[in-house]
Amino acid sequence: MQFEYETPRLILKVLKADNSNASDVLNFYLNDKELFERYEPDRIPNYYTQNFQKNVLKFEYNAAVKGSHIRFYVFLKSDPNTIIGTVCFHEICHGYYSRCELGYKFASEFHHHGYAREAINYALTSLFEEEQIHRVLAYVDVSNQPSCRLLERIGFELEGICKDYIKLKGKWHDHIQYAMINPFQI
Repeated sequence: MQFEYETPRLILKVLKADNSNASDVLNFYLNDKELFERYEPDRIPNYYTQNFQKNVLKFEYNAAVKGSHIRFYVFLKSDPNTIIGTVCFHEICHGYYSRCELGYKFASEFHHHGYAREAINYALTSLFEEEQIHRVLAYVDVSNQPSCRLLERIGFELEGICKDYIKLKGKWHDHIQYAMINPFQI
């Protein structure tokens, strides 16, 4: 996959590990910390530091080069310096499994503008066409109905409930499993 794409309104790009990018990522996470933490595992103590985010960016960049994990940071074309969201493909497997998992998050300020749908659709199309991935999975907390509706509008199909899928704030949570099969494969 390429490391940068443009949609009609957005820029999706893999970021390099430098202090400026790490600071931007940290600000993105801090600005919606409460929202993001509602659906993600507990954070280690130094997670909300620039140095930690720089190390994450280094890991993500190297994983993208290897093709095992790719996180696109999403920017508006009209404001290419402010991160509004991320779209991530992780656990990328080729060969017999030919699958990966989708993750995404968008700043609350940018909800309900179609940005998540635009970014995810474009990233999925690129993944399917360029990487020939056969199947993409997405897991959503059962309480996150807006995310469920988004996936369904994009074309993901509900496959079932994963009981006690992930531990969040000391309590196990069920998740809904969605999947999309590559529509470009014959």
